Amino acid sequence: MKIQKIKITGSGTYLPGERRSLGEVDQILGELTETPSKIQKWLKMTKGLMSKLLDVEYYHFAIDPITREFTDDNISMSVKAAEKAIKAAGINAEDIDFIAYGSPHQDQMPTASVRIQEKLGIEQCGEVSIHANCTSAYKALLIAHDMLKSGRYKTALVVASNMSSSELRAEYYNQALLKKEEVLLRYFLSDGAGALILQSTEDKNGLFVEETYMESIGGKKPAAMFNRRPAYWMNPKEEFEKGFHHLAQLFNDQLRIHFNEEDGSVFYKGLKRMMEKYPFDVDAVRYFQVNFPSKHISELVMEECEALGIPKEKLYAKMSTMGYIGPPMAIVSIDRMIKEEQFKSGDLVLSFVTEVSKFMQAGFLLRYES
Repeated sequence: MKIQKIKITGSGTYLPGERRSLGEVDQILGELTETPSKIQKWLKMTKGLMSKLLDVEYYHFAIDPITREFTDDNISMSVKAAEKAIKAAGINAEDIDFIAYGSPHQDQMPTASVRIQEKLGIEQCGEVSIHANCTSAYKALLIAHDMLKSGRYKTALVVASNMSSSELRAEYYNQALLKKEEVLLRYFLSDGAGALILQSTEDKNGLFVEETYMESIGGKKPAAMFNRRPAYWMNPKEEFEKGFHHLAQLFNDQLRIHFNEEDGSVFYKGLKRMMEKYPFDVDAVRYFQVNFPSKHISELVMEECEALGIPKEKLYAKMSTMGYIGPPMAIVSIDRMIKEEQFKSGDLVLSFVTEVSKFMQAGFLLRYES
């Protein structure tokens, strides 16, 4: 069987609402007025450091600033991004025969991929929904890439969305039980979606998916991002009263211990394994997209990556102007590159991510040809 080249023929981004500054986050998400006094004091002190700690200049929330009701959800944001990608590809939605959807986590039935299919008016297609925190978009791309390479499908929609605000609004929390690690994420995350159209082709010009990669190295590490829900449905009242629904992320020393190992960070070693599995000319890398909202972590891994031949100036640093929307950020960055950057033949785009819920990692390599 002849292996087809897999081309990105369209891309799209949807970021809801107006751009919001760090100072507006509490206004949009709602003030935390019922938290323990020690959390109030810690928040007051920490907010002043956020702009230095984070690489996020603006936020997007699918919340009406007046009524504070939701204006979108994961499905509507995905569909809006997908429609832009479909238009850019010059195809009809009915031409899509495979949908791969990625999001941090989901508790909805039927699953998101078939809901997106329905909203796009696609009567029949293959589909899969992936929920794997910040690796989910990468895994959606990997599965679509493999499906198209195998010849099983010809045109794939890869779409990811993240409705962070639904877990960050003041009304969501049992505020009396809030801990530091459950509050910090309010100033990391925002809402949005990104979509790509992939097609198997014999074309020689354009941006092509060269390689995709994934691994999990968290088998012996504790979770560093989590909620406390068990693997069965709880009584909602009991869940709220215990605060098991709160999303938490460990930070500082707790995270650093498990991210950094004696012979390098898990990110550095994972990227090295990907490069060994799929060798490429490092000098041809035009952009290196790192899916981290933290300046400190980005700077740390870039120092390590210089040992792999990837200098700091290769870092794609426009993420901060879009708000950090988690998994879709990798796709949104591709869309931004396609629309704003000028590629030369042979240029490579490298992307890699470490997610900290259980230290899953993933990456991809794109090649531009003309």
